Parts: sequence; C-alpha cells; structure tokens
Amino acid sequence: MVEPNAPVLLVAEDGKRYLLQAQPGGAWFTHHGRLAWDDVIGRSFGCLVSTDKGQPFLVLRPTTADLIRHLKRTTQIVYPKDAAYLVMELDLWDGRRLIEAGTGSGGLTLAFARAVMPHGRVYSYENRPEHQRLARRNLEQLGLLPYVELKLRDIGEGFDERDVDAVFLDVREAGAFVPQAEAALADGGLFGSLQPTVNQVTALVAALQAGHFVDIRVEELLVRPWKPSAERLRPADRMIAHTGFLVLARKTDRRYRLWGADSRTRRRAVEFGEAEEEEEGA
Repeated sequence: MVEPNAPVLLVAEDGKRYLLQAQPGGAWFTHHGRLAWDDVIGRSFGCLVSTDKGQPFLVLRPTTADLIRHLKRTTQIVYPKDAAYLVMELDLWDGRRLIEAGTGSGGLTLAFARAVMPHGRVYSYENRPEHQRLARRNLEQLGLLPYVELKLRDIGEGFDERDVDAVFLDVREAGAFVPQAEAALADGGLFGSLQPTVNQVTALVAALQAGHFVDIRVEELLVRPWKPSAERLRPADRMIAHTGFLVLARKTDRRYRLWGADSRTRRRAVEFGEAEEEEEGA
C-alpha cells in the first residue's frame, strides 16, 4: 500500500516518470490537472489514478535505480549501472561499515545505505555545505538518515573512522587521498573510486601501487538497451556508454603487492629491486 509521505513513482501513458512524495492533505499540480494525494494513499502499488482532468497515471513503488535517476540533484549522479556494481564489489550487506567521500546529492549514498541497513553505517564526507544540505533532505525524505552519518570536512585531514570494511572515493584527484583511505580501512578492506578521465585513473593506480593495495582493477560498464517489441526487437538508438572509470582494490600487507600481478609487472619489479624487497619482507 502507498503509505503517507512515502516516495511514489507516477508514470504517464507516454512513459514520462515523476518521483514524488505522497503528502497527506496535499496535491500534485500539473498541466494535466490536480492529483490529490489522499486519493492515492492507502491504495495498492500498481493501481491507476487520475487527475481532476481525467489524466491517468500508473502508481509504482520506486526502485533504488528509480530513486537515483529521479532524485533532486545539483551534482552529477553515479548511474544505477555503476551503483549496483559497486554495492557488489565493495561487498556491502547488513552490518557493514563504509566511508564515502563526496556525498554530492546523495544518490549513491542512498544505494549504500539501503545495502548496509539496518545494522550497518555509511560515513559520508562532503566539503560543500550546499551539497550536504540537499543530500540530507533527500535522505531524510527516504527515511535513510538513521543509517548515514553526514560529515562536512575536507578529507585531506583524514577520516575519523578506523577498521571500516570499505572506502569509496568519488572526488577529483582521488589519488591524493589514498593514504587517508588506507589508514581508515581494515586489513583486507575494499577500496573503490569513480574517476572520469584517464589521467586521473593513472594517478590513482600509481598511488594504490605505492600503497598497501593488491588486486587493482580498472573497469567501465556499458549498458545497451533494446526496444522491447516482440514484432521488431532491436537495439535502441541510444545507449548508456562511458559514465566513468571504476577503480577497485584491496588493502593488504605491502609485501604482497605483486601478488597476482602479470608477468611484465613482475619482471619490471625485479629490474628495480622491488621483488627482492617483497621476498625479504615475507
């Protein structure tokens, strides 16, 4: 059932989607007419409602992907394709503790919070107060603030938390903050970052290689939708291509930083004496 103040997704006949909040006693005004929320609250998701001008809308429960796409924002969002993958790769589930740097409008924060709730915690750092205020409102409307601790601070000063399960950096020049992430992570903890350009990824990978990280990966995800018509099934004219590079790694003892590295990397390590250092440390 649609509950008071719950998020609701209204879908028009032409496919336009509207993410709204079902406010008791209130109404949604549109050029298609007025829709009273009291006519929606208490009804089942999947029902059809109409405005006073007879314009029908399908009432759906918004998914996490819907919330990310339609959330009020002033910053670029992390797309659902990347958010879902990060939840898996950062191994987030009930009870896990995660540091996020770069709250933005709170789109990715809500995905992280939904993954670790009710016993986990997201510590989200942001250095711009206007962004944090918007993220707070967004998370509050979704009932997720109890699972998120918002912090207004420059992460160059480091993180308050220690031995967290994962750290995600959604900031420019993330390579500069690898030592702070390393200090906060538990041994074996997971690191992730989203970077838009190749030169930023290069700097980040170099910083991870210089630190106590192994299993470093750089990936990007592409989504190619198809037109869902049984009579003329074919790819859509547009696709969601490059949205950012995902950089993933695990924290471990520096002695094992060449573990799993390709043969060329290991040969170069021997050239510069790094392999010997690894063996001596072991």
